[in-house]
Amino acid sequence: MAAGPDLESRKGEVYHGGDLAAASLRFPAAPRPWLDLSTGVNPVAYPVGRLSDEAWTRLPDPGAIAGLEAVAASVYGAREAAMLVAAPGAQALIQWLPRLVAAERVGILGFTYAEHEACWRAAGKIVSVVADIETLAEADVAVVVNPNNPDGRRLPPDALAALARRLAAKGGALIVDEAFMDAEPAGLGLAPTLPDGAIVLRSFGKLYGLAGLRLGFALAAPERAARLRQALGPWRVSGPAIDIGSRALADPAWRQAAILRLRRDAARLDALLAGAGFEPAGGTPLFRLAQHRDAATWFARLGSAGILARPFQARCDWLRFGLPGAEADWRRLRAVLGER
Repeated sequence: MAAGPDLESRKGEVYHGGDLAAASLRFPAAPRPWLDLSTGVNPVAYPVGRLSDEAWTRLPDPGAIAGLEAVAASVYGAREAAMLVAAPGAQALIQWLPRLVAAERVGILGFTYAEHEACWRAAGKIVSVVADIETLAEADVAVVVNPNNPDGRRLPPDALAALARRLAAKGGALIVDEAFMDAEPAGLGLAPTLPDGAIVLRSFGKLYGLAGLRLGFALAAPERAARLRQALGPWRVSGPAIDIGSRALADPAWRQAAILRLRRDAARLDALLAGAGFEPAGGTPLFRLAQHRDAATWFARLGSAGILARPFQARCDWLRFGLPGAEADWRRLRAVLGER
């Protein structure tokens, strides 16, 4: 049995984790509720608390959006707030950039998040998915996901900065998708020393466990950031996103505690998977990639038990696992992985 072909081949769309409707069609007898481990989202979300009535009833205030961007600039270490652009999720930025950044040839460091390739191809660009960073210098625009999804590959900032400068010298650009950077050690991100020609994307919802809020950021030189801000238009993020995002980003104690817990739980998940015969294939504190020659069988076994992992058609021996949250979820996963 293939690892979920009917999940990954829906109308030619890029398959993402979290598609419980497709999973329910594939496994109609699976117990409910689903334990969705197919995404890389923190299962213990930031406590939203009460929102002001104005967050729901008023159009988002430009000054409040600028305030959110200023908080994000401080957290990410950007040199100035003008370099930050708030957006309705990092995916919205991935959709927009092929229409705003001039390029004929685009190089993407693979194997990686498939939306980058899909969006540049949809914009009519010549796209090459390459296996090494040196080849990216031949393109007009290069795209790197760091840390990479799904294997957690990490590239040093110095290597990325050198690539950005080479591309900028010929009018090109480097786009670095840092969607999973929030849980990484300090010093890996490009924001504090953003080189010429670089555009960095950051996701809010993954570390803070609030993917449904749809909030992300781009970091770029102020002139390019202004063009992106104009393209997204007024009211580009919602009132609740402004309120919650500003509050959460300004809460370093919660952030540090969450990162420590995620790292501990990632090690716990690695041990659980190893006990079931999986070999580690990479990951980040927000997800683990595991390899098994019978990954398709495990995917089906887990799905039949109401647990959704992330399969990959291109690598039928891989499964990616998000972290369980509640102790009951850990017991549920352990019960299935313990079956032989």
